Amino acid sequence: MVRTVADETERRWVDSMPAAYEQLLVPTVFQPFAVDLARRVAADDPEAVLELAAGTGALTAALVAAGVGSLVATDLNAAMVELGRVGVPDADWHQADAADLPFGLSTFDAVACQFGVMFFPDKPAAFAQVRRVLAEDGVFRFNTWAPVETHDFAAALTAGLERAFPDDPPTFVAAVPHGYTDPDLIEGDLAAGGLLVDEMATVTVAGHAASARDVAVGFCLGTPVRAAIEQRDDLDQAIEVVAEAMEERLGTGPVIGHMTAYVVAASPAD
Repeated sequence: MVRTVADETERRWVDSMPAAYEQLLVPTVFQPFAVDLARRVAADDPEAVLELAAGTGALTAALVAAGVGSLVATDLNAAMVELGRVGVPDADWHQADAADLPFGLSTFDAVACQFGVMFFPDKPAAFAQVRRVLAEDGVFRFNTWAPVETHDFAAALTAGLERAFPDDPPTFVAAVPHGYTDPDLIEGDLAAGGLLVDEMATVTVAGHAASARDVAVGFCLGTPVRAAIEQRDDLDQAIEVVAEAMEERLGTGPVIGHMTAYVVAASPAD
């Protein structure tokens, strides 16, 4: 498969991005869903768990707190792995590509992924790897965002980016994190990888932030949105425009945003 420059930019996290992501986005946007997904994984009482696209360890920490068995956490990006290893030392951390997992056949009772499948360039290939390392009675659980308009923070960010760049707004948020929203497509990709959907639930949670500005800074500095802004304009100037637009939409001071995602459980097809 040929990857474009945009594909690689969307998969690469460098410099201070992981730290900004961890500080400003994880508590508000990712932690509520991590708790929900970890509870679902732990309910199966797995002895050996593999996490894909673990990032800085939001789900990893929640899985440890939920009391799962041995936990291997992986991410494609070395910077994420380094930060995650420090933050959640109880997991066994490895840098690994979900499409080329360095683990043996039927090694894990459960595989989990928190908002990572959207970034896989070849989703059926990654799902086939999950099928290979998953025990015959194992379960693969993951979540993926619903459309961007169902996410108050992402929708406000999108409006802010459109104000900052009316002629050429960055489309990363809607196209990638919120670009894998078709249940039929998800089910088809899983089937192509040898997995059958057992459940696909729609979950809405509330995220709490100290301010809309904090969330704006988190998205603009702690995700690939940063590269898209830097290609177009001065980063600090753009953040100010985006933050003001998000404050107008969400309010000043502490804010609450509702966010919707699909939570999927899949098992081996044969």
